[in-house]
Amino acid sequence: MTDRIEKRVELRAPVARVWRAISDYREFGAWFGVRLQEPFAVGKEAVGQITHRGYEHVTWRAVVQTIEPERRLSFTWHPYAVDPKVDYSQETPTLVELRLEPTASGTLLIVSESGFDKIPAARRAEALRMNADGWGQQLVNIERHVARPS
Repeated sequence: MTDRIEKRVELRAPVARVWRAISDYREFGAWFGVRLQEPFAVGKEAVGQITHRGYEHVTWRAVVQTIEPERRLSFTWHPYAVDPKVDYSQETPTLVELRLEPTASGTLLIVSESGFDKIPAARRAEALRMNADGWGQQLVNIERHVARPS
């Protein structure tokens, strides 16, 4: 598939704990690697500074689309928008969805990102590859995060 990324991880934590990790802007920032300025709110842009080494120059921007407590959080953003010389604002953003499903041993987190076919062809393959790799790492990060005592 060239339009969509989907990653899954079963977390050994209750839905309420995982929900807090994805919906509380401070907790989200801790595992995602971004210092966010304020809580997530539907229709509002979430803004923060990336804290991953090598990407500190990037301002993270996403517009929150949905907040369904303990079920789903979604936002739109410009994937792999890391070149400070490029204005990505005219591109169609992708949609990121973080969905939670209870399991016998914890919570299934399903992360999907769709809409890559609308990204300009010159950067589409790299954005898809980098975000697929990035979401893989983020699932490791959230797994570590929710395993820590809160």
